[in-house]
Amino acid sequence: MQKRRYQFSASVWVYPGVAAWHFLSVPKKESAGIKQAFHEKKRGWGSLPVAVTIGKTTWNTSIFPDTKSGTYLLPLKAAVRKREHIFAKEELRVSLKIEA
Repeated sequence: MQKRRYQFSASVWVYPGVAAWHFLSVPKKESAGIKQAFHEKKRGWGSLPVAVTIGKTTWNTSIFPDTKSGTYLLPLKAAVRKREHIFAKEELRVSLKIEA
């Protein structure tokens, strides 16, 4: 049976550029497990649909593979950052469920 739920801690980082997109990198161990279990279910750009919970907020989004780091990238929506008072370099506890 495939593991669908992952919990981890990660630091918020900002993609350099005008848009200032905020991301979390799913740790390498979890990313490897996700890739192995769900690689056949990937969508455009290798993305996988997920449900994410940080604090009291749960939302649906996708994670995207990053070949440079060997991890998946989790984008943090501005509305979620605002609701949960999330800032760059902050360490967060994340619950992630693969929806593929």
